[in-house]
Amino acid sequence: MRIDAHQHFWKYDPIKDDWITDEMKVIKNDFLPEKLYPLLQETNFQGCVAVQASQAISETEYLVALAKENIFIKGVVGWIDLRADNIKEQLTRASLTKIVKGFRHIAQAEPAGFLLGEKFHRGISELSGLNFTYDILIHENQLLEALAFTKDFPDQKFVMNHIAKPNIKAKSIEQWKRVIQQYAPLENVYCKLSGLVTENNWHQWKEEEFYPYIDVVLSTFGTKRIMYGSDWPVCLLAGSYKNQLSILENYFQSYSVNEKDDIFGNNATRFYTL
Repeated sequence: MRIDAHQHFWKYDPIKDDWITDEMKVIKNDFLPEKLYPLLQETNFQGCVAVQASQAISETEYLVALAKENIFIKGVVGWIDLRADNIKEQLTRASLTKIVKGFRHIAQAEPAGFLLGEKFHRGISELSGLNFTYDILIHENQLLEALAFTKDFPDQKFVMNHIAKPNIKAKSIEQWKRVIQQYAPLENVYCKLSGLVTENNWHQWKEEEFYPYIDVVLSTFGTKRIMYGSDWPVCLLAGSYKNQLSILENYFQSYSVNEKDDIFGNNATRFYTL
């Protein structure tokens, strides 16, 4: 299967979705499965992984309900309060819902040290025993903290979202490159080739501007630890679904069929146990 390993669904709410600013008005709308399904069909994707966009248990429940109604949603990355005192019991209940594959916290909005917190660590330590994954959402300046964090849990499956958001718009690469390359020996850490277009100039970009960043990700993680994700509908800030996909399809055009199958589906299938 070709899998879009990172996209979102929501019914727009100005309070819940207050992170969507006025300059992002193109996504101040409802984005539900019936809007994504034709895009997946047009680009030959058979499934997707729905990722949380707000931090509430109700968000996870909402995505699970959508997955039950739409067979092409192959997995859900939800939210749970990993710092809760009864986190083990909560995770055990969540494991009964087979469609929930893992969890994510919007760590990019948290203060320095969040990923290293004692209560957060206790929650993370409960994930691998129940075969849950964890999606790491951070900015570039949190990469060193996330490196220490992932080293503390060598048996936990992690995946870096949006290549840790380097400042592609400013063509800044060296500092991000130096740190992200340190993830190379961590075989439990994967990376999503997602969210690239929104880290560049939204209204004017060229495919070649992304290639140096993809080069670094590929040399660090290899073809077995990277996976494609559209970040739809957030990607619409900087282009269409096909626009963002074309960057990666063109970049990997000369790669073998097996390598492309891994990047555009097999790795996500294995990582999330789809």
